[in-house]
Amino acid sequence: MALHHFGDAYSGFQAGIINGRVDHPIYFSNTETPPNPSAFIPFRRDPDFVDQETILDQIHHKCGRPGSRTALVGLGGVGKSQLAIEYAYRTREQSPETWIFWVHASSAARFEQSYRDIADHVKIPGRRNPSTNIFQLVHAWLCDEWRGQWILILDSVDDTGFLFDASTTGQDEPTNHVGGRRARQLVSYIPQSRNGSVLITTRSRRAARHLVEESDIVTVEPMTMGESLALIGKKLGKQDNMDSVVHLAAALEFLPLAIVQAAAYISKRSSRYSVRQYVEDFLKSDRKKASLLDFKDGQLRRDSDKSNSIIITWQISFDYIRHSRQSAANLLSLMSFFDRQEIPEALLRRRNEQANAQRDDKMGNAGDHGDEADDDHSNGDGDSDGSEYGDDEFEEDILTLREYSFISVIADRPSFKMHGLVQLATRKWLEAYGQQEEWNQRFIMNLDAELPTGEYENWVKCQALFPHAKSAMWASILYKAAWYARGLGNWAEAEEMSVRAMNVRIKVLGQEHEDTLSSMSMEAEELFLHVLDSRKRVLGPEHPETLASMGNLASTYWNQGRWDAAEKLFIQNPDTLTSMANLASTYRDQGQWKKAEKLEIYVTETQGRILGADHPSTLKCKAELALTLWNQGRRSDAEKVLGQEHPDTLSCMANLGMARRHRGKLTEAEELETRVLEVQQRILGAEHPSTLTSMANLASTFWSKGRWKDAEELLDQATEISKRVLANLAILEVQAIETSKRVRGKEHPDTLTCMASLATTRRHQGRWHEAEGLEREHPSTLKCRKA
Repeated sequence: MALHHFGDAYSGFQAGIINGRVDHPIYFSNTETPPNPSAFIPFRRDPDFVDQETILDQIHHKCGRPGSRTALVGLGGVGKSQLAIEYAYRTREQSPETWIFWVHASSAARFEQSYRDIADHVKIPGRRNPSTNIFQLVHAWLCDEWRGQWILILDSVDDTGFLFDASTTGQDEPTNHVGGRRARQLVSYIPQSRNGSVLITTRSRRAARHLVEESDIVTVEPMTMGESLALIGKKLGKQDNMDSVVHLAAALEFLPLAIVQAAAYISKRSSRYSVRQYVEDFLKSDRKKASLLDFKDGQLRRDSDKSNSIIITWQISFDYIRHSRQSAANLLSLMSFFDRQEIPEALLRRRNEQANAQRDDKMGNAGDHGDEADDDHSNGDGDSDGSEYGDDEFEEDILTLREYSFISVIADRPSFKMHGLVQLATRKWLEAYGQQEEWNQRFIMNLDAELPTGEYENWVKCQALFPHAKSAMWASILYKAAWYARGLGNWAEAEEMSVRAMNVRIKVLGQEHEDTLSSMSMEAEELFLHVLDSRKRVLGPEHPETLASMGNLASTYWNQGRWDAAEKLFIQNPDTLTSMANLASTYRDQGQWKKAEKLEIYVTETQGRILGADHPSTLKCKAELALTLWNQGRRSDAEKVLGQEHPDTLSCMANLGMARRHRGKLTEAEELETRVLEVQQRILGAEHPSTLTSMANLASTFWSKGRWKDAEELLDQATEISKRVLANLAILEVQAIETSKRVRGKEHPDTLTCMASLATTRRHQGRWHEAEGLEREHPSTLKCRKA
C-alpha cells in the first residue's frame, strides 16, 4: 500500500478546507502477463472418436465465416457434444493462434460460472472485483479484435429461457436516469464479432432458432451402420462374431451414447460376458432393455450435469416438454404405444370426451408456463364437441416433438415414426409417474375405434393398422387383428395375438373365469403358474385344460433355457413333447428351418432321456430332425443324426437326386442316386421295392445324360428282378387266397382283399386277362381294390 500526501490542497464539495495531512490508500492490481491463444476445453480429446466427415465438414464450413453462429441439433445421446469437442481440437491443430472457449449453457448459474472461468483463463483485469459485471467484461474482451480469432462453444442450450429472462442475469446496467438501473438479458452477452464464431449444441430446434438462422442449423442424425461398427470395434476391440455386433448396433438404433453404454457394460464383465449375450439379454423384455440402458458408465467426455444413461437423458427432455407444453407431452405419451414405423395421424387426432377432460384438468393444474403453455388452452379450429382437438394445437404439439427429434414425419403420408428406444424411455417415464396404464388405455380406445373386423373388404384398412394392433394389449383389438392374420394364413401371429387377449379378460371376467384361463399367454411364467394352479383347483389335475397349461408352462421354461424345469413337466405330461414336435413340423413346412431345428433337437434329446434312444417316438424325432437338416443342405449333419445307411437318410438322398435331375444337375444327381442304390442293394437286397425304384431313378438320369446303353441295361436288370419278385409275390398271394377261403370262406373280406391284391400283381405283370378274371369272379373285388 502506498500513501499519497495531498497537504492542504485537498478540498471536497461541502467539505470545506482541510488544513491537516490526509493519508488515502490506493490498491494497485498485480500486473499479469496475458496468455497466448489456447484452448479452454474441459474434456480430453476422444481417441475412440469415429470420423463423421460430412458433419464435421459442415461445421468447419459454417464456423469458418467471420461472425458466424452455428447450431448442432439432434436427439439426446446422438453425439453433438462429442462432435463439438472433436471440432475444437481439430481447429487448434490447424490454427494454433485461435482461442477455443467452452461454455456450459444448461442453466444461468453454469453459464455465469463458465464466463468467470473464461475471464480467469485469459486473465482479464478487474475480473475479481465484486461489483464487476463479468458478462460485460468477457463480452468486451471477445469483441476486441486485437485479441485474435476465437471460437465460443455453447454446450447444451436446450432451454433458452434463462438467456432471454432479464431476472436471471444477476447483473444490472446503468440507464440514462440518475440513480436508475435496468436489467440486461444474458443473450446480449453472446458476442457477434468478426473475429469469432459461436457453435451451439442443443436438443431443441426451437431453441436453436432463437439463436441462429435456420440455414445455420446442422442436424445430427444417428450413426450409419459402418460408423456404429467402427465405434464398437474401438471400444471392444475386434470381435469374432460380427453378426452379434451388427445386431447390437441395430438394437441400439445406431445411437453413440447407447453404444458406448453397452460397450462399457460388456467390458466391465470382461471375459464372462459377450456381445451376443448382451444382445440376447437386451431383446428379452422391455424391462431388461430399460435396465441395460440405465447403465451409467462409459462416457468420460460428458458434462457432469448430464447422465450417461440414455433413458435419463431423454426423460429430462420429457419433463421439460411436460412443463412447457403439456399437450405435446400427452401426444408423446400416446405415440409411445404405437408400432414405431408408421403412426397414423388419424389415430393421434382422435380424442374422446373423457380423455379431453382429463387433459384439460391437468393443463389447468400446471399453472402458467408462459406463452407456449398458454397456447395449450386454445381449441384452435377443431371440432367443438371435444372428440378431436384443433388443427393449430395438434400441429404445435407435433412441431414441439419434431424439434426435439423425438418423432419425424413420413413424406407423402399423414404418418409419423419414432425411435423404438425413445418409445421405451417414454413408457418408463410414464411408469415412474404412475400413468403408463392410463395412456395404454387411451391408445387402445383410439385403435379399437378405428380397427375394423377382419373381412376381406376391410383388409386395406387392417393392413395399415395391423402393426399397431400387434403392440396393443386389448382383447377386442387383438381379436380383430387375429381374424385378419388368420385370413392371410398367418397362423403363428393369429395364435399369438389371440392368446394375448387374456390380459383384458383377467380384468373384466376375473382370473379364474374359463375364458380367461383359456387365453393365458405363453409369454409370462408367472401367468402360467397362476393358470396351472387355478386349473388344478377349478378343473382338477387330470383335466385336459390343466394338462395344456402344464405344457404351456413347460414350453415357457424351454424358451427361457431352463431345461431341467421343462423336462420335469414333460415327464408329467409327455403329450407336450408331441405338441412341440408338431410345431416343429409346422415350422419345417413353412420353411422356417432354424426354428424347426431348435425344437427338434430339444425334443429328440429329451425323448431320448425319458423314453430311451431306441423308442419309436425318439427314432421318429431323429428322422424329422435329419429331414430338417437335409433341407438346409447340411447333408453330413443329417447323416450323423441317423447314420449314412438309415432308410430316411437314403430317402432324403433319393429325393435330392431326383430334384437335381429335374434342375438339370445331372452329375450331382448321378452321384447321389448311385450312392443310394449301392447302400440299398447291400442293406435291403436287390429285390426290395426301394432298390428297384432307385434303379429306375438312376436309369432315368443315365437317359437324360445320353448314356442310352447304360440306361437300357439298368432297366432290363430292374425288369427281370421285378418279374421274378412279382412271380414270387403272386405265388404267395395265391397261397394266401386258398388259405383264407379254407379258413374264413370265399366271401370273407380278408379273402376278397387277397384276391384284389393278386389282381393288382397280375396287372403289374401284364397278365390283364387273369386280373380281369379275378374281378369278374368276384365283382366286389374291384370295389375292394379301389378302396
